[in-house]
Amino acid sequence: MTASPLTCLVADDHPAVLDAVSEYLHETGVEVVSRAVDGEEALEKLEQRKPQVALVDVRMPRLGGIELARRAARSTPGTAVILYTGYGDRALLTEALDAGVRGFVLKEAPLEDLRRAVQIVAGGGQYVDPVLAGTLAVAAGERAPQLTQREREVLRLLAEGLSNEEIGKRLFISPETVRTHVRKAMEKLDADTRTQAVANALRRHLIA
Repeated sequence: MTASPLTCLVADDHPAVLDAVSEYLHETGVEVVSRAVDGEEALEKLEQRKPQVALVDVRMPRLGGIELARRAARSTPGTAVILYTGYGDRALLTEALDAGVRGFVLKEAPLEDLRRAVQIVAGGGQYVDPVLAGTLAVAAGERAPQLTQREREVLRLLAEGLSNEEIGKRLFISPETVRTHVRKAMEKLDADTRTQAVANALRRHLIA
């Protein structure tokens, strides 16, 4: 009895990249069950087909790769998301980790690395492009423990100008809990005000 082929969705707003990646994966035995040219379309197809892996561009129209990963974690938890990106920014990588992304591959990497990443992530592992490994180690090791995931989420929403009540509704927590997260974040960032805490977090690339 032959094993079922590994299933994958590919999403990229550049048709040439979408075609090249999809065809390469197909040639190496990966079944590309869907293609998408923007994040909304990708999420819709992902929820319909439930592939093992979703290989998504980090910057796409309508819905970016990180927000796509965040929503997919809720609606299709069985699909592992890999970000296919031209960016190695530390804040972006930290945010992607928070969203549950399981793999990172740079667009300049050999296609062989892409195939390996898809296989490793489908098997339950994590894959980090060697070029990004150092940046990600700093993000996960030195930077991330300074602020909890929830504290970063609260600061991101503060940066957007939301009030404690609005943040509470967005994150399904009470305004008092929001205030507690803000206070702890201010202590960790050595900030006297909320605004200063947001500014310090942005400057130190703890939030994007």
